[in-house]
Amino acid sequence: MPLVRPFAALRPASGRAQEVIAPPYDVLNTEEARALAEGRPWTFLHISKPEIDLPRGTDPYAPEVYAKAAENLRRMLDAGVLKQDAAPAYYAYRLIMGEHVQTGIVAAASVADYDTNRIRKHEFTRPDKEDDRVRQVEALNAQTGPVLLAYPHAPEVDAILAAASQNAADADATSETGVRHTLWQITEAASVARLTALFDAMPALYIADGHHRSAAASRVCAARKAANPAHTGDESYNYFLAVIFPDHQMKILDYNRVIKDLNGLSEDEFLKRVAESFTIEPADGPVSPAQPREFGLYLNGRWRKLHVHPSLVPADPVARLDVSLLQNHLISPILGIDDPRRDKRIDFVGGIRGLAELEKRVDSGEMAVAFSLHPTHMEHLMAVADANQVMPPKSTWFEPKLADGMASHLLD
Repeated sequence: MPLVRPFAALRPASGRAQEVIAPPYDVLNTEEARALAEGRPWTFLHISKPEIDLPRGTDPYAPEVYAKAAENLRRMLDAGVLKQDAAPAYYAYRLIMGEHVQTGIVAAASVADYDTNRIRKHEFTRPDKEDDRVRQVEALNAQTGPVLLAYPHAPEVDAILAAASQNAADADATSETGVRHTLWQITEAASVARLTALFDAMPALYIADGHHRSAAASRVCAARKAANPAHTGDESYNYFLAVIFPDHQMKILDYNRVIKDLNGLSEDEFLKRVAESFTIEPADGPVSPAQPREFGLYLNGRWRKLHVHPSLVPADPVARLDVSLLQNHLISPILGIDDPRRDKRIDFVGGIRGLAELEKRVDSGEMAVAFSLHPTHMEHLMAVADANQVMPPKSTWFEPKLADGMASHLLD
């Protein structure tokens, strides 16, 4: 079985992509999705967040929600808004956010290679979120949320995708956040075969975002394989929907921290404790750390720049991450937050919101202190995955986001 293979995507009909594409299902809550879908009968939110079409207060994990998703998918198919391509293909997919451009490939990725860790993970998953994705896939008989993957250095793949993107686009739409999404079909037999071979030669792919979606695909595959006495391994359930970008083009933003209190310490006591593990410098304005091991600290209306003592940086790929250094040498020992996954005293602010959001959260009195971090690098993520380890929570914030609805993978 190949690492990736082409597939006949379910896509917006010609000229309908702008009406269809929607933010990923997990970046909006129900009310945000309801507001965004107002007056938009064909937005993919009716499939990815179908509770918006049911009475307010409906449990988003109730059986009728998944049934509504299937009903809405049939409605969009019957109306001709969505259509399946006639034959398997790869698809070049370009994202443009401001000056940032990244071009990848839409493909069906091997569940078997996910199960054997050739498609590598870096996060734990939650069973309840896996269950949700399994029920969604089973209700639709389709994977509609793509897994975001990265491939290591492969100039020939980059070149094939760049050449494909010189043709007339098959879909072109701009999201409500201003991100442009463009898709090109790749059907030429030699290019398809070469892409398959080039990916087969890669030692690994890396999950950037979509751990629950890939885990759900593995569970669906295992269940369907067990129920199919004629299983061959060629069935579509042996693959999952993926968009794969070159690692060097992917953009990770900072993922910052805000804390409710100083754990009973005065400002002077707190800073004295911080100085045991970090150098502290005054700053004239907001601190956007320019390099690893550098942090911004916002407290009582003042910014300071922190540098962790070099002797505290270990060789371990997880422990040397900036998020780990801040957690292990400040947030846990000084502020008393040992479990950032569950402790309600800490919150996380994606870098897309800017440093002004950190100031706002502290100045309002909601939070006592904020920390800005340098973004995690792709090579750091890949090193953690290669070591079969797990990143700390809220280590990466990928932008731009993929769009739901641009391409879906129908199952047998």
